[in-house]
Amino acid sequence: MPSPSLKRFLDEAVTRYNTPSFVASDPVSIPHLFTKKQDQEIAGFFAAVFAWGNRPMIIRKSTELMQLMKMSPHQFCLNHTDDDLRSLLGFKHRTFNPTDLLYFIEFFRFHYTRHESLETAFTAHGKTVREMLSGFHDYFFSLEDAPARTRKHISTPARHSTCKRLNMFLRWMVRRDDKGVDLGIWQNIRPSGLICPVDLHVARVARQLKLLSRPQTDWQAAEELTATLRRMDKNDPVKYDLALFGLGVIEKFG
Repeated sequence: MPSPSLKRFLDEAVTRYNTPSFVASDPVSIPHLFTKKQDQEIAGFFAAVFAWGNRPMIIRKSTELMQLMKMSPHQFCLNHTDDDLRSLLGFKHRTFNPTDLLYFIEFFRFHYTRHESLETAFTAHGKTVREMLSGFHDYFFSLEDAPARTRKHISTPARHSTCKRLNMFLRWMVRRDDKGVDLGIWQNIRPSGLICPVDLHVARVARQLKLLSRPQTDWQAAEELTATLRRMDKNDPVKYDLALFGLGVIEKFG
């Protein structure tokens, strides 16, 4: 059990970063550009998938894509023309290229012609986040022409990945409070069941604070860290992601 002093330290860090002022400099700002639920889902998904590297670049490239999609990503995915798709062919973010982008749009069109929300792409495949993420990966690549190269952009616990970006996306969609950072627009996944997004920065801080003992940064480490965080808040453990990220990336803790 984390000590009371460590809990106070982390709770204070949550208070510093779980505020509206955090949004503008973080990729979570991208789904905040929209009010329509489906636009928030698609914009948030792209921003999460793009979230490796420096945050200004992630925000810039995510915004560029939303502009190419006429700031209506849901309608674009459902009703695009061939000319609309051609307008995307120059888009690239690191290793994410037009082949990947066109497949993502094809998947969104497939899904949203059958479902109102992207939430069902996760909840249809199990009750735990591990089951949901594994099932989502298989569902996402279930279309006949899924490019092999695109698989690297969607992780799965089945391959022992921490699934940092997907867990961050779930945090954005699921966590509900009155602080204005996470959107909390999904109702069928409980915040208590979320898994903390873990990257090298979060893992480093967590190990220094004795919240994580596993030396490998993998899915098992994400589950171990989350179990520790649940001892401090069983209903909302991943609020501490904001603390660990802020300490590691912004404050350069340790």
